[in-house]
Amino acid sequence: MFYLCNITQKNFCKEGSEFMDIKQLIGETTDYDKKLALEEKKPKSWCKSISAFANCFGGKLIFGVSNDSELVGLADAEGDAEKISEAIKIHLNPIPEFKLSFEQDKDKTFVIVEVMKGQQTPYYYEGDGQLVAFMRIGNESVPATPSQLRELVLRGSGESYDSLKSRYDFDNMSFTKLKSVYKQRTGNTFEDTDYESFGLIDEKGNLTNAGALLADESPVRHSRLFCTRWNGLSKASGIVDALDDKEYTGSLVTLLQDGTDFVRNNSKKAWRKVGDGRIEMPDYPDRAVLEGVVNALIHRNYMEIGSEVHIDMFDDRIEIYSPGGMVSGISLAGKDLLKIPSKRRNPILADIFSRLKYMERRGSGFKKILADYEGQVEFDETKMPVFEADNDDFTLTLYNLNYRHDYVMNVNDTRNGTQGGTQGGTQDGTQDKLQKQIFDMIEENPQISTSEIAAKIGVGVRTVKRRIKQMTNIVYVGSGYSGHWEIKGE
Repeated sequence: MFYLCNITQKNFCKEGSEFMDIKQLIGETTDYDKKLALEEKKPKSWCKSISAFANCFGGKLIFGVSNDSELVGLADAEGDAEKISEAIKIHLNPIPEFKLSFEQDKDKTFVIVEVMKGQQTPYYYEGDGQLVAFMRIGNESVPATPSQLRELVLRGSGESYDSLKSRYDFDNMSFTKLKSVYKQRTGNTFEDTDYESFGLIDEKGNLTNAGALLADESPVRHSRLFCTRWNGLSKASGIVDALDDKEYTGSLVTLLQDGTDFVRNNSKKAWRKVGDGRIEMPDYPDRAVLEGVVNALIHRNYMEIGSEVHIDMFDDRIEIYSPGGMVSGISLAGKDLLKIPSKRRNPILADIFSRLKYMERRGSGFKKILADYEGQVEFDETKMPVFEADNDDFTLTLYNLNYRHDYVMNVNDTRNGTQGGTQGGTQDGTQDKLQKQIFDMIEENPQISTSEIAAKIGVGVRTVKRRIKQMTNIVYVGSGYSGHWEIKGE
């Protein structure tokens, strides 16, 4: 067992204290690395982890643990701690904020180096004639790419890419698209003073990178948007590889509109009659698509040259790819998406699109996408949107809510404005297969609960409740377990 001790005290914990298993500490640390022993003659072997932690989101380096997590301990923990502290001061430039502590497990002692996320990035390893900044990729510390290094330099200077002076002349640019959309969505007229207040030009009248990206004929070539409707479930070649493809250029406002239009034109919207109205069932919820494309365009890494935003549509899903992972560098694997803090890579662009009412300043894109899907008629847990991110890439996958349903649908084809198909479903053309199953179960057992229905069908309870709510001929009488279902009419 062990207890956390400050190195400056140079004392260890006594028997009878309240301890925590060191493996539990490892499990609770969001990012960590481990070394069996201090390699004095090879400081780069572990100093690279110090550099990577400081450049990314912090972490802990544990000395005395083998690669296979065997707890070995250090023979001279106090002496090693002094050498570790000295090596960090010699080989890290600038010196990051860190804290040393001792941990003890029975008769074994360990040294923990806790490194804080740095504000003076990049933090370089300096030694052997080298000056290298490291980043964390998964559980490894690797040299930063040129693009990552540029981002670290900007972060350390307190600036962002979109705020920097561009290499283009403001006098050669026009912003008619931005102005017209601003008027349309807010009712306000874009004034000449707004160029600076929006961040399109700096205080000296120079065009910023944000201004270059929002100009009608944006000169930033790698800001293009590529959209493809693939034939099938993958990009594998066949008789017809793609059913539709477009390459869009211009203002980010134009790219947003073109991207959402492409999705709309290559997807369908089913509907079902209910009483005197109807329920619409789109392949993809409009708000989720809008949020996905907005996030891809606004939060991408524009210093990543040669890589653009892609919208790839397949029969069963849409994949929206954006260069540059989460701003904080974290992976989304295993994270609660509703608790991810909002951080903006391009704050000026985010602010402008907030003024245009395309997004919110507080950054709730994940929540809106998830909520939009969960509110759809055809949603179940298998269609939950998937967010994937690492240091270099971000991909959002939106699933087709109508894929492989076995009922015949009325279809509103947005490509030509016509309607086709026939009203279908099972049970008199108003219910699909799932509703038919629910109806039969309730008819057979009026006391059946929604959780029992969900378990038998193999869907979520929320899905069952949504479907029952659409079935106007079924009502629940009473409350709780004493109530029962009643079927009205045929």
